[in-house]
Amino acid sequence: MSGRVAIVTGAARGIGAGVAERLAADGMAVALFDLLDAAGTARTIEGHGGVALPLVVDVRDAARVAEAVSQVADELGAPTVVVNNAGTIRDNLLFKMSTEDWEDVMATHLTGAFHLVKETQRFMVEQRHGRIVNVSSVAALGNRGQVNYSAAKAGIQGFTKTLAIELGPFGVTANAIAPGFIETDMTRATAARMGMDFEQLQEIGIANIPVRRIGQPEDAGHLASFLVSDGAGFVSGQVIYLAGGPERLL
Repeated sequence: MSGRVAIVTGAARGIGAGVAERLAADGMAVALFDLLDAAGTARTIEGHGGVALPLVVDVRDAARVAEAVSQVADELGAPTVVVNNAGTIRDNLLFKMSTEDWEDVMATHLTGAFHLVKETQRFMVEQRHGRIVNVSSVAALGNRGQVNYSAAKAGIQGFTKTLAIELGPFGVTANAIAPGFIETDMTRATAARMGMDFEQLQEIGIANIPVRRIGQPEDAGHLASFLVSDGAGFVSGQVIYLAGGPERLL
């Protein structure tokens, strides 16, 4: 995969950082999009001899996404690998959830993914080669207190399958990774929402995960690495649950 250019959103930490670091190790130049400064991830990549371009990008802003994609194309080359990972949570029960809570989660996860794919698909079509990986979640199956997040992640799955149909004839694959319990700042925030220490939530999680451990960002990196490889060229429109066993919630 040496010489290819990837864009990973939400790349400052967590799953996004894990994926970006793995793709860089595979030989790709990686653009790091995040609302936060992704310089730390860039330093890690560059420290291992890789190429990284950190950019502050709000994926909800179509104009900013278009501008950033153009910069990536100018500085690194045509981006033909995209990993849509940017996300946020605004958890609450339905009757307490505000319209703002709903719209912000939908805009970040789902509309943000739309913006980036719309801007990058032309490079993939031109080169007759592209790889799109969208990050969904086991919460797409439904999860108490996350009606907005669950709806957005379920939407990601439908979005992915439709991309696979529309872009497949041009050599582009689209797949989704649906993580279960991965150790990130977001899962720590979930523990706080539930009124427990992260260690308590981790114990509950491990007891319900067949492989008896929680996931790490590098687990997502390994899976993304396969899905964007040449060897995965006949895998498209799939949702792969990265959950240590059959998909389930805590």
